[in-house]
Amino acid sequence: MHTTQITDTILMVRPANFGYNAETAGNNAFQTNDKSLSGKEINNRAQAEFDGFVATLREAGVVVIVVEDTNSPLKHDAVFPNNWFSTHEDGSVITYPMYAPMRRLERREDVVTQLIKDFGFDKHIRLEKRELSERFLEGTGSMILDRDNRIVYACRSIRTDEGLLDEFALWMGFEKVLFESYDMNGLPIYHTNVMMALGTNFCVICLDTITDAVQRREVTDMLTQTGKDIVSITREQMKAFAGNMLQVQGANEQTYLAMSSQAYNSLTSEQIEQLELHTKLLHSPLDTIESYGGGSARCMMAEVFKKA
Repeated sequence: MHTTQITDTILMVRPANFGYNAETAGNNAFQTNDKSLSGKEINNRAQAEFDGFVATLREAGVVVIVVEDTNSPLKHDAVFPNNWFSTHEDGSVITYPMYAPMRRLERREDVVTQLIKDFGFDKHIRLEKRELSERFLEGTGSMILDRDNRIVYACRSIRTDEGLLDEFALWMGFEKVLFESYDMNGLPIYHTNVMMALGTNFCVICLDTITDAVQRREVTDMLTQTGKDIVSITREQMKAFAGNMLQVQGANEQTYLAMSSQAYNSLTSEQIEQLELHTKLLHSPLDTIESYGGGSARCMMAEVFKKA
């Protein structure tokens, strides 16, 4: 089956100054600021986790492009590049408006230029000017793309502007499925990709966070209509980043669902069996990155979809 849903090429940014970002913590309930480690220790641990994850992906035959983060300007979240750019088979690279001022510094013209040169992208859609009017759309953190069926799923938050989502859907020819999603404390979930992961023929999703019954039905109906086997996770599992996964392609067209070890360990044997009907599971420990950064495996991988 030909699918445009997943890719065998991933871009990842090795952090230079990883750490807790107070600018993002206001609406990212997944972050914690444990003061027991020094900044240097936190960064060293994050780099070791990053290197281990890259090695795990490469061992499976996934092509990983590693970009070194620059020391200056200071960027605590550079390890999460999927928020500032996305690539598409129609030849476009899109750069996105980011909520936190420090995160805006992660956008790198040199990286975009290199992608254009290496993969032949011929359109650069720049949305970053929307930051001037306080409108944000944080890439594949905000949007879960069903590329095969041309559907974009998104939960509304301060980082996911509905008007910008409409513009994206119009340009890319996607249908929009927008909903509200709340954590255990009734706070809006900051990024759709912490509660939902979409594979070629399955979807891992925390339906409990969609408290509106009509919206929940809309989401499940659309997933069912498009042939996705729904793997439902609990809010506790979501907290362990079980929603923050990405399906990738490795050697010999074998597919893998990449996640953190914390996410994997939170899954029940039934859920693992259900997922293994569709794909192999692959995990690596990312505890420091998850704890201080409030993001996990999916956030660390920016997919490179070569121009069709």
